[in-house]
Amino acid sequence: MSGAQEATVLLTNVRPWGGAASDILIEEGVIAAVEPHDPARPEPAGGETIDGRGLLALPGLVNAHAHLDKSWWGREWVPYGGEATTQGRIAHERAHRDELGIPSPDSTLQLLRALVAQGTTAFRSHVDVDLGVGLRGIAVVREAVAALGVPVALEIVAFPQDGVLRRPGVLELLDRAAAEGADHVGGLDPALIDRDPVGQLDALFEIADRRGVGLDIHLHEGGELGAFEYDLILERTRALGLAGRVNVAHGFAIGDLPAARQRALVEELREAGVSITTVAPINASRLPLADLRAAGVPVGLGTDGIRDLWGPYGDGDLLRLATRLAQLSGARRDEELTDVVRLATSDAAGFVGRPVHDLVAGAPADVVLVDAQNVPEALVLAPTRELVLAGGVRVV
Repeated sequence: MSGAQEATVLLTNVRPWGGAASDILIEEGVIAAVEPHDPARPEPAGGETIDGRGLLALPGLVNAHAHLDKSWWGREWVPYGGEATTQGRIAHERAHRDELGIPSPDSTLQLLRALVAQGTTAFRSHVDVDLGVGLRGIAVVREAVAALGVPVALEIVAFPQDGVLRRPGVLELLDRAAAEGADHVGGLDPALIDRDPVGQLDALFEIADRRGVGLDIHLHEGGELGAFEYDLILERTRALGLAGRVNVAHGFAIGDLPAARQRALVEELREAGVSITTVAPINASRLPLADLRAAGVPVGLGTDGIRDLWGPYGDGDLLRLATRLAQLSGARRDEELTDVVRLATSDAAGFVGRPVHDLVAGAPADVVLVDAQNVPEALVLAPTRELVLAGGVRVV
């Protein structure tokens, strides 16, 4: 990673979204113009010209559900030893994170370097807030992002991984995190973890409403229990006027419902302004992705944890993960494959607090170049990132 930024960058001869050859002018980290390619276009005075060699250009990838504080990336291999349940993984992490020095600024920085090199330029990261770590994890993630030296977007979710009501003092920590600049407050399985869905959600929504922050709730519960919790979330979102500020992460229950009820829930999500994020899990009920997208419900894609005490998997390549999401969703036609790439890039702007995240004038200059004929081929091959610009800074 160069970390060097020119005031003006001219990226020539690239094909935005697989279209006609174009030149992208970048000024102060923002796309100033996208114009037809002109081989005779003069170089910017005092700036840098980069030859895009006719490569396919995409916006930077958006990781809408990360856990940047948890990873042991860059360390010796850590064998997994916990029970394969949510509670088992929580207990395993709590028992062993201190001996590994997690959260670690160094591991988080190394992870970020790998993710940005793969073309991810914006993150929404859940960061553990609990009685053991306090708010230290948030400081660690912010420190690592600052040390990265690349202008990536970051939104923080103060995340109560060990529960909310069952751990007295966590609500106060979440409130403090929101007061000190966390963008969202998180929640976790209100019934199975806290065994009080109404109590947990009332408390979290109160903080979000009072502090003016978003709410991002992990919802692993399936079937009727999960559907009931969706109902509780929708009721509170409507009552408090929090449209556009509430997200359900995972939300497996929607994939368990009968078709008619599923369609009704999708419509309720649209009307209430509640979004969903997925990590494209291979062993869970499938989201009705096409229906959600057709209804206009925002859907984000994220890596979840990467090589942490919850499991050893993950290389952080969000484009490769988008390939898996397309496969799980049954996408085959070019327009369906392209839509999945838009989901992981331009359409995810709202998950990282951006009004626009695309290859258009006025957008942050986050650009990824790959050697592919078109966007569908870029998705199915997930080729090497030939060039990555983050805020106009050359990363790869």
